[in-house]
Amino acid sequence: MIIKATSKKTHVQAKSHSQSSDAQPKEDTARKVSRAAFVDNSDTLNAKNKRLIRNYLYEQIDPVKAASLSHDRLRNQIDIMIRSICDEHRLQLSLEEEASVCKDMFHEMVGIGPIEPLLTDDSVNDILVNGAGQVFVERYGKLELSNVRFIDEEHVLNIAQRIAAAVGRRIDETQPMVDARLADGSRVNIITYPLAIDGTTISIRKFMRRSMSLEDLSSRGAMSRDMVDVLRRAMQSKLNIIVSGGTGSGKTTLLNALSQKISDEDRIITIEDAAELQLQQIHVVRLETRPVSAEGTGQIDQRDLVRNALRMRPDRIILGEVRGGESFDMLQAMNTGHDGSLCTVHSNTPRDAIMRLENMVMMASMQLPIEAIRRQIASAVNLIVQVERMRDGSRRIVSITEVCGMEDDVIQTQELFAFRTDAVDSQGKVIGEFVSSGQRPNFYTSHAHFFEETV
Repeated sequence: MIIKATSKKTHVQAKSHSQSSDAQPKEDTARKVSRAAFVDNSDTLNAKNKRLIRNYLYEQIDPVKAASLSHDRLRNQIDIMIRSICDEHRLQLSLEEEASVCKDMFHEMVGIGPIEPLLTDDSVNDILVNGAGQVFVERYGKLELSNVRFIDEEHVLNIAQRIAAAVGRRIDETQPMVDARLADGSRVNIITYPLAIDGTTISIRKFMRRSMSLEDLSSRGAMSRDMVDVLRRAMQSKLNIIVSGGTGSGKTTLLNALSQKISDEDRIITIEDAAELQLQQIHVVRLETRPVSAEGTGQIDQRDLVRNALRMRPDRIILGEVRGGESFDMLQAMNTGHDGSLCTVHSNTPRDAIMRLENMVMMASMQLPIEAIRRQIASAVNLIVQVERMRDGSRRIVSITEVCGMEDDVIQTQELFAFRTDAVDSQGKVIGEFVSSGQRPNFYTSHAHFFEETV
């Protein structure tokens, strides 16, 4: 059993246990009020009763014994204890309500509470908790309100604190924002009071259990077979590639797909705020940033990690997302022999991606003229792949653009492929096609020796 050991009868077993003044001290007024509130003649399991069942259950469970049990045995023990608690306090629950409480308590002990089932649902991409009463999910690019609910705001905050603590971070009024990740690699952002007015908000971008290849993405309509061939050759040629797109457009999914084309002989170093890349190669070193501590010290940002990575003898550097001064160090790396490096950037078009890089290099406090910055970009970046979440929720590569160098003070590019929208049908589905510009990529000639044997 997972009930805590006591010298007398357990708390669940005997009503005489509470009547014996020698066995334990008399209950205080607050506990009496709680017990009175526990009895509810309603058939509905309300939040107050659910909270009290949860509290009594946690009082009785020995966490050491619980951790030693298999999931099936633990769930069975929880079910027995819930029935015992309900019998003792004359709480009438239907079989469905008992099963619901048992499932919720089990998920809270071994996972992250009521949203745990959503993590195992492969149709769900994002989980968005807006306080205790609203949990939205994204399925196939569309948001919908789920039937999942938390007990109250305290319950949401407890789950949020558990998520943060698991990766050595904290979330409270003094540090009301945090980025974290779950054990399965899912990316989490949490924001709470006083910044989140309506309650603690948890945003989870789920970690895909199966890393899709470029061929998989093509079969799902995200790109054409010709585009797969160009990207495969680009990876074999060790081109420096930027994946550009908006939030939720599929940048990380594409980055994972591209990384599958990296040779096992390369030493790869990944740098992320929250580690979520799924590289399959043998020689991978994963680095993750560290936020500022409660004392205001100890912060390690992406720029620090990029600089350190350059001392680690990398063949390729993969930067999860460029958002600041680290862009300058990344360009320096791309220009100093670390070919085949990858990164993502938030922007709406390939030209916007270049402009964002320019602005972020300026954020690095480098007193460089704009022409020098552009020459750095033109020399470092070979390919920009633009991804987009369409209005129907589908995700596609809408442009593959090659950077061709400088002419005067302007970075020259040529678009190799694009997605052209033809219409939107009655169900709102975007209809279009992938078209080639007819331009032969410059790297087909300059890097032919990398892939001539595989053509």
